Amino acid sequence: MDNVVDENVNQVVESGKRVSDGPGFELPILLFAGFRSIIDRLHAELAEQGHPDVRPAYGFAMQAIGRDGATASEIGRRLGVTKQAAGKTVDKLEQLGYAERVDDPADARRKVVRLTARGFDSLGRSAAIFEDLRKDWADALGAGRVRALEADLRTMAPADGFRLDVAGWFGA
Repeated sequence: MDNVVDENVNQVVESGKRVSDGPGFELPILLFAGFRSIIDRLHAELAEQGHPDVRPAYGFAMQAIGRDGATASEIGRRLGVTKQAAGKTVDKLEQLGYAERVDDPADARRKVVRLTARGFDSLGRSAAIFEDLRKDWADALGAGRVRALEADLRTMAPADGFRLDVAGWFGA
């Protein structure tokens, strides 16, 4: 039986039982718990697929580097961290073989950080794993409920879209 929302009494009917709204603080905790469960499962699967050293912050950093590469300043700005903090993350990604520093063709004084084949491989595998995890949620909750949840979150998310500065925001 699908859940039915009774808007007049702020209750959901689940399996024939009325369930009242939870306290306001529970919403962000539940959203974070869902996010964390997906990210933890992603990283467990990445480890099994040959990427045991990838951490969530590295995934955000690789997204900030992007397909075309970026300078440490650009990476820091995209992540919401200092250039020095971005440089430390890049150092670790370089050490692990996920990124490399190369001369900027437009300015020999600058270095550009680019993803290596290993970095692109981890991102490609991540994308495939995310598809599998979404399917797991659809199997557990129903495809329509997952689509509705995604639509509702898009409605509530800021209009300027997703920001990569999650790691910097949590560190503040």
